[in-house]
Amino acid sequence: MSAVAQQPAPAAVAPGAGLVKLAKDVFAGTCGGIAVTFVGHPFDTLKVRLQTQPVDKPVYSGVVDCARKTVQWEGLGGLYKGVASPLMGQMFFRASLFGAFGSSKRWLATNTDGSTRPLQRPDYYTAGAMTGFVAAFTEGPIDLYKSQLQVQIIRSKQDPNYKAPFTSVFECVRQTIRTNGIRGPFQGLSATLLRNVPANAVYLGNFDVFKNAVAEHYGVRPAELSAAAVAACAGVTGISYWLVIFPVDCVKSAMQTDAINPAQRRYPNVAATVSALWAEGGLRRFFKGFSPCLMRAVPANGVMLLTVDKITHFLNRE
Repeated sequence: MSAVAQQPAPAAVAPGAGLVKLAKDVFAGTCGGIAVTFVGHPFDTLKVRLQTQPVDKPVYSGVVDCARKTVQWEGLGGLYKGVASPLMGQMFFRASLFGAFGSSKRWLATNTDGSTRPLQRPDYYTAGAMTGFVAAFTEGPIDLYKSQLQVQIIRSKQDPNYKAPFTSVFECVRQTIRTNGIRGPFQGLSATLLRNVPANAVYLGNFDVFKNAVAEHYGVRPAELSAAAVAACAGVTGISYWLVIFPVDCVKSAMQTDAINPAQRRYPNVAATVSALWAEGGLRRFFKGFSPCLMRAVPANGVMLLTVDKITHFLNRE
């Protein structure tokens, strides 16, 4: 049996204690989410703008040009365009992400008779996939609103007569709900689910597996790993996330930056979006914005997962 499989199973807990454990997961995840937003949002802005600019008349020639023009046209604040959406949504998103991940691991470690067993390596990936499904319903609306705000500058540069339909997250929320009702915040949900399930299986699964493997190598418990070791595992995990799923993220970005009004959309569903993007540039079209993603992966994920890991261990210390 591998050392990863020998890691102790998450303890089965009574309902009241389970709520306390969930609250700890939520708090740690929220802190990590706030940290990753401040570190990673500028890279995300560049990614979304490069992914969604028109191929025939691009506004930016590359990631450096995108960063330069963003600061030139909008100041440093332009790199944080739409940041209010992920910041306000961190409590809900990280509650679903890390709450679901912790609960999934505890469920997988519990036998039918109520006893617990050590988690096997595949269990971490199964828990990550389950988490990705649940988290899509909170992450989707957050991404929709920030993306809608991030791309308005592209449209204004293409069309001098363009008038931004909203200037804040709150206005964007009101307009999506006014136009499409309860379905409004879930524009592009199919692509979000298609991305999140495999991506989080790799992302969250790899983090625990890598961390356990490093702990075995140094002969310590995972909780005793140094901050540098945890951050390194998180950085590699972040890179693996984007390597696996970036083309689907391009599809998601196209659908979420499309018109709010369904009658005006170019990308009504995943199949139509894939077909339209392929027509624009073949396989390469699905990797627009890849550079800022890789640049973001190590620092952003290192900060977030390190924060979550250390706060979780602090809250659960005996």
